Amino acid sequence: MPSARCGYLKSAYLHVVADALTSVLAIVALLAGHYLGWVWLDPVIGIVGAVVIARWAWSPIGITAAVLLDQTDEHIAEEIRELVEQPGDVTITDLHVWRVGPQAHAAIVSVIGQSTTNAEGIRERLKWVHEVSHLTVEFRMD
Repeated sequence: MPSARCGYLKSAYLHVVADALTSVLAIVALLAGHYLGWVWLDPVIGIVGAVVIARWAWSPIGITAAVLLDQTDEHIAEEIRELVEQPGDVTITDLHVWRVGPQAHAAIVSVIGQSTTNAEGIRERLKWVHEVSHLTVEFRMD
C-alpha cells in the first residue's frame, strides 16, 4: 500500500481497490441469486460493500480534514516553543503551524522580546526545525 503520508495516492489506491472489491462482490451476489435463489444476498453484499468503503474512507477523510482545517502539528509547535523561549529573552504570543505538503509545514511565530533579540535571531534558533519549510517571524519589543 502507498505511504500514508501521501493522501492523494492512498485515496486513489483505496478507490481502485474498493471498486474492484465491490464489483467482485456484486458478481458473486448476482450469481448466487441466479443459481441458488439467494436474492437476499445482493442487498446484503451492497451493505457490506458500503461498510467496507466507509471504513477505508475514514482515514483519508481524517487526513484531509486536518489539512483543510489547518490543524496544528503539536510536536512541531512544542519544538518551536522550546527553541524560541528557552533562552528566556522572548515570549511567544501566537504560534500557528500547519501542513503545506506531505512532509512540509509552515509556521507563523509572533513573539515579544527584549531589544537584544530580533526576528533574525528567532529564525536562527529555528533553523534546526527541518519540518518547517516556510517561516514567518513577527517580532515586537517589550
